[in-house]
Amino acid sequence: MDIRSTLRELSEALNAHDLDRIMAFFSDDCVLEMPKGSQPWGSRFEGRGNVRAALATRFEGLPDVHYGNAEHFVDSAADTGISKWTLTGTSREGTRLEVQGCDFYTFRDGKVIRKDSYWKIVE
Repeated sequence: MDIRSTLRELSEALNAHDLDRIMAFFSDDCVLEMPKGSQPWGSRFEGRGNVRAALATRFEGLPDVHYGNAEHFVDSAADTGISKWTLTGTSREGTRLEVQGCDFYTFRDGKVIRKDSYWKIVE
């Protein structure tokens, strides 16, 4: 498996807001941790259905969300990859967002089993 190519393709799918294409990269038992939430890890979603719903909420809340300036880093020995990006988007209320962040991915058998997202807090 070429993790770097997978990260590029996944990034393209995220920017296309194509949930079917995105979810094709994820295992059935995947976990997604989003930056915002009431717990130290943010919000955690487990299983394909919950991960898909969480991503759909992201696209609904930031309809023009885009992950630009992407860079991808890989540790093939550990089946991990990191995508660093600048997220831009406008909320439904009209608030413009621009933050730098990254996603830590863990793979098993060619599928994402964990996506852990972080981003800067802009005040």
